[in-house]
Amino acid sequence: MSFIDLSEQEVIRRQALDEIRQLGIDPYPAESFPVNVSTEEIKRNFSEAEKNYQDVSIAGRLMGKRIMGSASFAEIQDGKGRIQIYIKRDDISPDEDATLYNTVFKKLLDIGDFIGVKGYVFITRMGEITVHATEIKLLSKSLKPLPVVKEKDGVIYDAVRDPEFRYRQRYVDLVVNPGVRDIFIKRTRMIDSLRNHFNSCGYLEVETPVLQPIPGGAAARPFVTHHNTLDTPLYLRIANELYLKRLIVGGFEGVYEFSKDFRNEGMDRMHNPEFTVLEIYVAYRDYLWMMDFVEDMIEKVTLDLHGTTRITYGNHIIDFKKPFMRMTMTDSIRQYAGVDITGLDEDQLRAVCGKLDIATDLTMGKGKLIDRIFGEKVEPNLIQPVFIMDYPVSMSPLCKKHRNNPELTERFELIVNTKELCNAYSELNDPLDQRERFQEQLKLSEKGDDEAMYIDQDFLRALEYGMPPAAGLGVGIDRLAMIMTNQPGIQDVLFFPQMRPERETHADSREVLIRAGIPEEWHPVLTKLGYNTMEQIGNVKNPGKMHQELCGYNKKNKLQLQNPSLDDVKRWITCCTT
Repeated sequence: MSFIDLSEQEVIRRQALDEIRQLGIDPYPAESFPVNVSTEEIKRNFSEAEKNYQDVSIAGRLMGKRIMGSASFAEIQDGKGRIQIYIKRDDISPDEDATLYNTVFKKLLDIGDFIGVKGYVFITRMGEITVHATEIKLLSKSLKPLPVVKEKDGVIYDAVRDPEFRYRQRYVDLVVNPGVRDIFIKRTRMIDSLRNHFNSCGYLEVETPVLQPIPGGAAARPFVTHHNTLDTPLYLRIANELYLKRLIVGGFEGVYEFSKDFRNEGMDRMHNPEFTVLEIYVAYRDYLWMMDFVEDMIEKVTLDLHGTTRITYGNHIIDFKKPFMRMTMTDSIRQYAGVDITGLDEDQLRAVCGKLDIATDLTMGKGKLIDRIFGEKVEPNLIQPVFIMDYPVSMSPLCKKHRNNPELTERFELIVNTKELCNAYSELNDPLDQRERFQEQLKLSEKGDDEAMYIDQDFLRALEYGMPPAAGLGVGIDRLAMIMTNQPGIQDVLFFPQMRPERETHADSREVLIRAGIPEEWHPVLTKLGYNTMEQIGNVKNPGKMHQELCGYNKKNKLQLQNPSLDDVKRWITCCTT
């Protein structure tokens, strides 16, 4: 990469890198730097009376410098926080050669560089805990400048808020927005809480295939790939349900998995093509038992993270203290949509959607029509945790029929703040009934529903060997993390959410510009100044200004090109116009 492709700051940093190397300093040393304490531990435990931490060794990013002659202050940020550093010339450069302080520290170290500091801790006259440096070492030179973020007394000013930048360059977001790190720390603690709860119950954590010959366990559009050796299509899993239930067939009585699932569908603040799901299956249990289990699980997570069951999410205070409200799907639609869907067939449901101004299409069967009514007329009203239970059979192809009403299934969803958080069943273990349900899904697929389930013949074979009654649960971990960390979108709780490709600036080819009479050596300069195409050059209204920009850039960046004359620039513009 040539300097012409870099910003002014990037050029300056590369020049500093060269000067550091000329001084015999390795800007990327191989040897380890011994760290014996974190900034957080120093701030939490330092006692001026005890004079502890008199031999500390810390490392992190240089986040600020205040040059003050023969002594200066700086700020270093490690994985736990920030702390002030006091650097005195005579301490880090005890010999007559003061290069390390006067040149390296004052002139060649930049914000964002990683440094190691050894010294002792004291409190300044302003009352700030500070590390008095007796040794500093460059550990890694940063070649790109960090966004400028100001902090005073723990308050962040000019925070980086652009979501395009934050999600695409999360590594920078984590550096300049410390609160972002706290979100992901809480996410990990949340998963730890769930895992500890399941393990305490004696359930086994397992792993199942990500590449599957049949994308089963959910109604969703899969990602498709091809295995060359087997010469067969494979699918990134949309769910791990059918494999976990195979393990219940095999004799395990309680299994769970935190899995990455993939669905080739839309993207918005609630959906990412790659997402994390917890699924758990317990033998000899039903969906009523699972509702009690979910209440215990969610209440525990909330207490572990916040110390209370009442948390803020957006504009609402949500209380996860058990028990949660319970309501059948039919009752919820009757209450919020004013319609009784009991016994309605597909045509009647489509007519109901028309009266309610709910858009439908001919590929939708009964299940999707009911789901559309529920999604548009019921869900927006559900803020506090509520179990919506007893779904129609047409909506639940993997769920056992209700013990009291064969038109319904033993299924519930936990809805929080208008969105589904959990989905659970009394699992269907009748192989003949399951085969009929899959056949119904096949009819929907032939009708044009590209989210209808595939028939998994091996899973049906497993059921024919016998599966005990069981309860199963799926939890959207990303959505749970959004609620537990008060974040508005799924992208805020994923380190690296899926993004559209970065837009590339279109530029005309070298041959096109040469035909217009523009010397090849000036092509990169024109691009750097924003003149990427003949059309942009031909639209220039002020040739003098363009001439000054070219000559100024040449001089400032020491390119040593022969400057064009004003007449040359006018000729370029004319040639690009014709």
